[in-house]
Formats: sequence, structure tokens, C-alpha cells
Amino acid sequence: MYKSNKAINNTKIALKYYEKSVSLKESLQAKETASSILHMEFDKQVLKDNIVQVEKDRKIQIDHRNTLAEKEKQRNILIVSGCFALLFTLGLWSRLRFTKKAKAILQVEKDRSEHLLLNILPEEIAQELKEKGYVDAQDFDTATILFTDFKSFTETAAKLSPQALVEEINVCFKAFDAIIGTYHIEKIKTIGDAYMAVGGLPKPDVKAVKNTILAALEIQTFITHRKLGNTLENKPAFDMRVGIHIDPIVAGIVGVKKFQYNIWVDTVNTASRMESNGAVGKVNISQDTYQLVKDSKDLVFESRGNIAVKRKGDLAMYFVSKT
Repeated sequence: MYKSNKAINNTKIALKYYEKSVSLKESLQAKETASSILHMEFDKQVLKDNIVQVEKDRKIQIDHRNTLAEKEKQRNILIVSGCFALLFTLGLWSRLRFTKKAKAILQVEKDRSEHLLLNILPEEIAQELKEKGYVDAQDFDTATILFTDFKSFTETAAKLSPQALVEEINVCFKAFDAIIGTYHIEKIKTIGDAYMAVGGLPKPDVKAVKNTILAALEIQTFITHRKLGNTLENKPAFDMRVGIHIDPIVAGIVGVKKFQYNIWVDTVNTASRMESNGAVGKVNISQDTYQLVKDSKDLVFESRGNIAVKRKGDLAMYFVSKT
């Protein structure tokens, strides 16, 4: 409209439209500016929101990393603690196992020492020796001494090699040990080919006298069977005498080395005389012994009368056997 009116020289109307055109352009520019400003504000807000979101996400990531790091730290601590606990447990188990094994070894050695001590000394005497370091001598009003000896030992031994001789004596004495153990008789010692045991100690026993006689008879039976077996194999064999006597004795341990439970007083000599004045395959007992078992129905006695004994005078003796 401005251009049309200007072309026909309608200046006044053309100016009016020109002013409206300018006003309209300014209005449009203002709107565009406002829109631009609005867009800028929007972009600014979006940027701000994005920055806030990024910061928020960054914080979340940092917190997440911190959480993971803390969990990792705790896990490492748990792993290290578990390793230490495992090592401690293994160490403790190993220590306990070692201690248990050491105790077992010590117990075996203790049992072995105990067995050796009890093989040398009666149980009551061994206990007293362990507790006190010494043993008091004891008086026994009644003790039954068994004494054995091989007849013609030197002549028979000459037919055997030293090793065969020791083996033969060992076989016999092992059998004696087993027999007297059955009858609860205490072995005292061996002297060469002689064997001595006592019934009624270290604990007095009313059955000791008869049990000692029964043991002596069983020992003679063993020797008889042993001789028969050796003879069939054309080997030298021993004959044996056994003597028994009853009397008061004193028993105990003397010295500090190679402990041996022993007995004293003249009773030992009398029992030895019963043996030496006996007979092969027989059990010879004294008058005092006979008086204590003469009423036993399962024993038979053969009076030998009075026999002259060196340094003892005439002593009454009896052979005893089972019915």
C-alpha cells in the first residue's frame, strides 16, 4: 500500500502506510527479539538443568564409586581377616595336633617306663618308690619261698652252645614267670640256673602257701614235658629240684642303682636246703610248710622223716604232689 500510493504521488497516504509498515516491522522485530530472548532463557534453563543433572549424576557416580570402594575395602578386610583366621586356625590345629601327638608319644613312653618298672618291682613297691623316692623295708610274719635249681647243670650245659644254653634257660624261666603269675606269686630273682619266688608278698595272702605249692608242681610238670620233648629231638634237657619253706622274712629295696626287690633272713637258706635235699621231678617242703597245708584234700604228702642238713641239723621234709 505504501508503494502503490507513492507511485501515484499520494504522499500523505503513502506516509501513513509507511509508518504502519515501520511499526509493523518494529513489532515483528520485537516479537522475534522476545522470542529469541525466550529461547535463550529456555536454553539457559535447559543448560542449567543439564548442569544440575550432570552434577547430580556425577555426585551419584561419586557416591556409587565410594560405595563400591567401601564395599571393596570391607571385602578386602573380610578376606584378610578370613586369611588370618584360617592361618590362626591352621596354626592352632597344627599346634593341637602336635601337642596331642607329643602327649601320645609321652604317654607311650610313660606306659613303657611304667611297664618296665612293674616288670622289675611289685606294683605297690613301684608306687611307693615313685612317691617317696625310696622304699621302707617290710616285715612279713608269713612268706612262702620257692626255690628251684637244675640238677647237673654244668654237665648238661657243656653239651649245649652258649647261645643254645641261654635260649633253653630263657624258655624255662619264661614258663616259670607265666606260672607264678597265674598263682599271684612274686618273682624275686634268678641266680644262674636257680629261680626264686615268694608267695604272700607284698600283700599277705592266706592262699599263698598252697598257691606256691601248686605253682611248684606245675613248674615241675613243665620241666618233665620239656625234657620229654627235647629227648625226642635228641637234645640235652634239664632235670630240676624244687624246695619250699615258710617263715618270717624282711623284704625291700637297698641301694640307689639297678633297683631289685629282695628278701632277707635265714628263710632263704632253708628253702635252698629244701631244694638241694629234694629229688628230681619232686617238690620238697619243710615241716612248717606241711603243717599249714596238711589238711588240703587235693594234695598228697610223703613223709621223708628227718634229714641231716648242713648247718641246720636234722629237718623234717615231705614230698608233695596232687591227688
